Amino acid sequence: MAHFKKPDAGSWTENFPDLGTAPVDYTDSIDPEFYEKEREAIFRKSWLNVGRVERLPRKGSYFTKELPVINTSLIIVKGKDEVVRAFHNVCRHRGNKLVWDDYPNEETSGTCRQFTCKYHAWRYSLEGDLTFVQQEGEFFDLDKNEFGLKSVRCEVWEGFIFINLDPAAQALTDYLGDYGKGLEGYPFHEMTEVYSYRAEIGSNWKLFIDAFAEFYHAPVLHQKQAVKDEADKLMKVGFEALHYDLQSPHSMISAWGGMSPPKDLEMVKPIERGLRSGLFGPWDRPDIDGLDPLPPAINPAGAVPWGVDEFEFFPNMSLLIWAPGWYLTYHYWPTSVNRHIFEANLYFVPPKNVRERLAQELAAVTFKEYALQDANTLEATQKMLETRTVTEFPLCDQEILLRHLHKMAVDHVKEYENAEVAS
Repeated sequence: MAHFKKPDAGSWTENFPDLGTAPVDYTDSIDPEFYEKEREAIFRKSWLNVGRVERLPRKGSYFTKELPVINTSLIIVKGKDEVVRAFHNVCRHRGNKLVWDDYPNEETSGTCRQFTCKYHAWRYSLEGDLTFVQQEGEFFDLDKNEFGLKSVRCEVWEGFIFINLDPAAQALTDYLGDYGKGLEGYPFHEMTEVYSYRAEIGSNWKLFIDAFAEFYHAPVLHQKQAVKDEADKLMKVGFEALHYDLQSPHSMISAWGGMSPPKDLEMVKPIERGLRSGLFGPWDRPDIDGLDPLPPAINPAGAVPWGVDEFEFFPNMSLLIWAPGWYLTYHYWPTSVNRHIFEANLYFVPPKNVRERLAQELAAVTFKEYALQDANTLEATQKMLETRTVTEFPLCDQEILLRHLHKMAVDHVKEYENAEVAS
């Protein structure tokens, strides 16, 4: 296992003096009052990724997104003009949820020419206009132009659909900053074979981001996934990433890994050798444009053994670009101070044959095993944090993204509190 030099300053963390190096207070992960402020200060004012444009393949395609953290349900739809829009999923007549199937709290998707309320049959165009009112003559001076669906800011970046409940928020491209600009041109649109996982997790939303945003744990928590000799090496030398970067409120980590195929085939299990795939994805890079050269934000250290970059787009989206030519996303949707919905989506270029399909399936199920190992620690962490026996915890230099995440959450809440006092 190779080791990589830290910056000349001596540590990654010390390159960002605003972070400090003191133990980090984790009260933000257990305090119900703080969580309520997070909902207003962060989730109602930040750009949130709710899906990709491939979910809207034609005019009239739509899907709904349940967002309990901001107390709403949204309709995401492609209009007749092929513009993607977002609306609150509520009928303007009596407030019934407009789009749902058998169970109103479950998300749904489909294609339609218009939206019709199940309660009194009010109808709305794909662009949100109220077009029909049952027994319209029974109403008093009703102007249908004033009762269209309530819109939500919606913008698309590289095929990713984002929404923001704050009408005064900066443009999405400005919010994503240099990371967003530096990723433009990556062939996301070519990777339309999707494997999805969703689970309810008994922890604060930030704790699962913590689990994925450092590799300090990998030699310990994931050692059984490697063959014994390789696991022993990992335990002996540990792990250190190639590069860390902070561009508040976002951050990224770049790591080795992703060797495809590995330099020594005995490093991996027989099924991985047979299918030429594993945790790092299929070994054979797809034959598509956009992977050589890669966009400038990827592998910023220019490392030869580079394998994966993880971009943390604040507050709750992780985007991982893998060297073999695929990507995945994580989303963490809070439902309370100590629970959240975790969503993972793995994206591959559609397979051309059975072997490629099996290679992708092996990557997907291997990922699921690793994710379960990470998630397995979270409820125990949450329970013990809630005892408040200890509230501050030392973080090492490899946990710089964790330190940054919790600082961003606290800073956003403080900014919100100050604005409330000023008003």
